[in-house]
Amino acid sequence: MTAPHIVWLRRDLRLADQPALYSAARQGPVICVYVLDDERAGSRAMGGASRWWLHHSLTAMARELGKHRAKLILRRGDAVDQICKLANETGAAAVHAIRHYEPWWRKAQGELAKRIDLHLYDGNYLLPPGTVTTGSGDPYKIYTPFAKSARQCLPQREVLEAPALTNPDTWPASDDPDDWGLLPTRPDWAGGFREAWQVGEAAAHGQLDDFTDRVAAYDDDRNMPSIDGSSRLSPHLHFGEISPAQVWDRLSRHTGEGAETYRGELLWRDYAQNVICQFPAYPSESYRDLGGEALWRNPNRGHVIAEELQAWQQGRTGYPIVDAGMRQLWQTGWMHNRVRMIAASFLIKHLLIDWRHGEQWFWDTLVDADYANNGVNWQWVAGTGVDSNMFPRIMAPLSQSEKFDAGDYIREFVPELAGLSDAQIHDPDDSHRPADYPAKIIGHREARERALAAYRQAKGE
Repeated sequence: MTAPHIVWLRRDLRLADQPALYSAARQGPVICVYVLDDERAGSRAMGGASRWWLHHSLTAMARELGKHRAKLILRRGDAVDQICKLANETGAAAVHAIRHYEPWWRKAQGELAKRIDLHLYDGNYLLPPGTVTTGSGDPYKIYTPFAKSARQCLPQREVLEAPALTNPDTWPASDDPDDWGLLPTRPDWAGGFREAWQVGEAAAHGQLDDFTDRVAAYDDDRNMPSIDGSSRLSPHLHFGEISPAQVWDRLSRHTGEGAETYRGELLWRDYAQNVICQFPAYPSESYRDLGGEALWRNPNRGHVIAEELQAWQQGRTGYPIVDAGMRQLWQTGWMHNRVRMIAASFLIKHLLIDWRHGEQWFWDTLVDADYANNGVNWQWVAGTGVDSNMFPRIMAPLSQSEKFDAGDYIREFVPELAGLSDAQIHDPDDSHRPADYPAKIIGHREARERALAAYRQAKGE
């Protein structure tokens, strides 16, 4: 009997352009395994929205493997221990995995390499993190020169086809995903998720097909919440149902500003991962100190502030564009990219609440919650990041809503405002505001002046 090769899956749930699977399949029978390991991630264990997606992604992966008469083996517990246990059970010759860069996975990979023959491959990013460097060999900290340098290296390799699979003589035992409790039950809050998303590798390529038909207009449409202008590929990319190399290859057939702008979004994803490699605790530690406790209003130290945080989370701020975004997030597990910036800026600068409270909320509620992207994006808005917007640049949600024609978006997610005219819906005055919609939690001018005064005081000016 030929010894099988184990493919350890994490955020790489696909058959095509999967370098670890491709290499393992060339060497013998393949056993694909996913280990649900919440302990290693600690406070970064997947949030509820991500767990919903994971359940359906694993189901889709098992279905695709089933077409090859193969199985997806599921185990729960410490990933290193479970992989070693599986290797002993099956007499596996080696373990193959795509390299992951989150701190807990880097530690696990190091531990596993000491106990078993481990082969790691790059495949979740356009370029391996750490390979795009300055002339002196240092990693870039700023996005623009990083992206310029990275573009000169792309495409790095050809996209791999899904391999032919050989199966082992016998299959090891596997958990049932239904026993993992990844799906909500009491209450089942995922109805909007089911309406909004198709999950899995086939769905990812279907979404890419749809987006390539619209990519020419992406440069403009991506900022318009009422238009289907976003790619909506982010959760598929996060869970590895499609690789960025596949998306880049597909977009290579398209020219123009739309495709070029989206390529920049893929490079931002690579950039965020490079930041995490340099600063592993970035999603919880500010790179720049803007005054710390002197600047932020801490919800843990005041009932009123805690209520304001909850109002933001629930979409009850009295700012229609912010509330629409927060309700879209709760309903679908996703928020329009322009509105993410507006909602984040509102929490940080209008409410003066530490960006980490927002980052944690997004971590639990986004289906595309990504350790690198989430941390880098929140610090960019807060002005605390290694490459970020300046804190005094405060987004005006009311004018942003009007500028980007968010009326129909608001009507969809804040239905109590659906009857308002285009002139009123962005900023309803008291005579037009429905009784069941809250007044502004704070006025824009008041919030702006308070934020700037707090910033000056925190900086000692």
